[in-house]
Amino acid sequence: MSLPPPNEKKLRLVSFVTHATRGLVRDQNTRRKAMFVTVLVAVVMLFCGSTFLAPMLDPHERPGWFIFYWLVCAWVTMTVVLLAIFDLLLVRVAERAAKRKLAQKLTQPPSPDDAD
Repeated sequence: MSLPPPNEKKLRLVSFVTHATRGLVRDQNTRRKAMFVTVLVAVVMLFCGSTFLAPMLDPHERPGWFIFYWLVCAWVTMTVVLLAIFDLLLVRVAERAAKRKLAQKLTQPPSPDDAD
């Protein structure tokens, strides 16, 4: 077994996840695409868990797998819900800022340059 060279930096997983999440949350298009993909994953998990994976997830035979699978499905669903709530809050904040900016623009007297 060989050791990595001493000057090679190891990937810091927590730092990487933090920066990736920050980028995902800040960009509206990326956030909405992530919500769409996550909803698809949740729906596919729900469909698969109730149809062809049902024998493997039988709660009487394999209670551990049953609980684990449905907890993961619930976790994915809650991720979508939290992203959607966050998106709605950001849309409201942007709307308030736009209203404030418009009201401020309307209350200012017109400048001589705007007359032309």
